[in-house]
Amino acid sequence: MDSDIIVKRGAKDSVFVHLFQDKKYVLQLYKALHPEAVDATEDMIEIITLENVLTDNIYNDLGFMIDKRLIVLVEAQSTWTANIIIRALMYLAQTYHDYISKEELNVYGSKALSLPEPELYVIYTGSRVIDKEIVTLSDEFFGGKKTDLEVSVHVLTDGVQGDIIYQYVAFTKVLDDQIRLYGRTREAVTETIRICKDRNLLKQYLTEHEQEVRDIMVTLFDNETILKGYTREKEKAALNEGMKKKALEAARNLIKEGLPVELIARALNLSLTEINEIKSHMAN
Repeated sequence: MDSDIIVKRGAKDSVFVHLFQDKKYVLQLYKALHPEAVDATEDMIEIITLENVLTDNIYNDLGFMIDKRLIVLVEAQSTWTANIIIRALMYLAQTYHDYISKEELNVYGSKALSLPEPELYVIYTGSRVIDKEIVTLSDEFFGGKKTDLEVSVHVLTDGVQGDIIYQYVAFTKVLDDQIRLYGRTREAVTETIRICKDRNLLKQYLTEHEQEVRDIMVTLFDNETILKGYTREKEKAALNEGMKKKALEAARNLIKEGLPVELIARALNLSLTEINEIKSHMAN
């Protein structure tokens, strides 16, 4: 039965989110980004990770503020897309909006607001070679033409030997290797954890949270089986006039199951707008 348990495709990203819920590791990340910050402490850190920034519930993997002077937004990606720049811009805009509201700052006043300085990062763990340390809105979207808005995102692909970025990226490589050997199975998870602990990669984290990490990385067939079942129903209904009606009903059932709207839309060939409308009606 264990061989039938499938590793989540987002396992690496999920581990990233869980890892950096702990300020101990956030502090390690900050010091990896700012080695000069030798006096920084966990008490100086405020985690401000955002949820529901975009209409399909995409959120940034990690946001934190250090001593109210610096906002750092980080996203982990195993598949490269220039759209990370747009997401970073949206995360930052929402973060500033929340900060201004929380601090009761007057955006209509004559005095310039005192805002935390932003830093935007993506930790990229995929196989594609990214030869830029910084990607910009102007280069990626406007052919290098300078516009009235510029956004820069730092691209991290390896880190420094031993630091938390290096360890996380190395963890993802080990996981990729084990999936190639064992498929998306429990054995791949077990071997990933064992190898990483042996190599002192996230060893403390994996030791303290081993069962949680297993739970994050491994999912039962439930969601996948449900999706496959509804997908089969959708395909059979394709020849019937009531295909759309059945797809919408299936969407309501999947929403009740708690599946992500993007996944439901893709499985049933519906738009995100249609799924979100159903979800809104169900909430009322």
